[in-house]
Amino acid sequence: MKCWLVALLVVASSLAEAAGDRLEAGRAVYNYRCYFCHGYSGDAKTLAASFLDPRPTAFVAVDPGRLNEGLVLETLRQGRSGTAMKSFSGILDDQEMTAVAAFVVDEFVRRKAANTRYHTAENGWPDHERYRPAFPFARGEIPLSRPWEALSPEEQGGKRLYLASCVTCHDRGAPQADDVVWDARPLSYPRNHFSLAAPPVDAMASASPYALHDRVPKPGRLSGAERRGERLFQANCAFCHGADGTGRNWIGQFLEPHPRNLTDPSFMAGASRRTIAHAIREGLPGTSMPAWKSVLGEAQIADLVAYISRVFHPLPAERR
Repeated sequence: MKCWLVALLVVASSLAEAAGDRLEAGRAVYNYRCYFCHGYSGDAKTLAASFLDPRPTAFVAVDPGRLNEGLVLETLRQGRSGTAMKSFSGILDDQEMTAVAAFVVDEFVRRKAANTRYHTAENGWPDHERYRPAFPFARGEIPLSRPWEALSPEEQGGKRLYLASCVTCHDRGAPQADDVVWDARPLSYPRNHFSLAAPPVDAMASASPYALHDRVPKPGRLSGAERRGERLFQANCAFCHGADGTGRNWIGQFLEPHPRNLTDPSFMAGASRRTIAHAIREGLPGTSMPAWKSVLGEAQIADLVAYISRVFHPLPAERR
């Protein structure tokens, strides 16, 4: 009996270890591929989620009886029509998709856990505690719209720190309905501790190459339509495509496939005003480019196309 018991314990231990390894592999995939929309803690409280309609699934809010690994795996393989959730079949192999499906269900759906801590020295965030006064704004505990005069001196200092160092990624903190429109310039790299001129001082300085692509071009005199298109592009499109249209900014390089480089002659040679307008209106299947037809009207799309054609690459009127 003792031999059988020992054997069973060994088998159980091996299975548990294998399951743990699979969940950790899934965690690594999730933290690289999925957190941007679904949230690091599976709650979909992200800046990207606030721009998407329908919003990404908040896994921690799902009843465990309604979402299992099979359903998550099916979504990863096929995507979800009518949403920004694309198929990952060409990006992740089956083992990676199986692992991340298991992780999502175990970590968020069943256990409602918070995932591992992101702001660590290994992830490029040394001494993150120095940002503690800003934490209430990042967590949504204090709305960013709260008037300065309604904040204590300590809270005012935390808000200044938040606006200087955290707002690029956290935006409104835990994005939610707010009583003012919060218009953040769509810089896509960590703003603190980098310099284009000075040598790197820590891990975050490596973000500086991306800063080059978040500079708004200065093309000279623009027409009325081109000026309106510039405002629309920099407010809505620059977050993924970069302010300079190259897609070589931090978020652009994170996404796969990368956003289109609107300055690339080889790509733009096959485009026209009609095809670019169609891509904006309907989105691009198999990519992170959503359909904007429910957000932008035809006149706004035309203004965007005018700006792209003037500033990034000339576009012919028609190309079949």
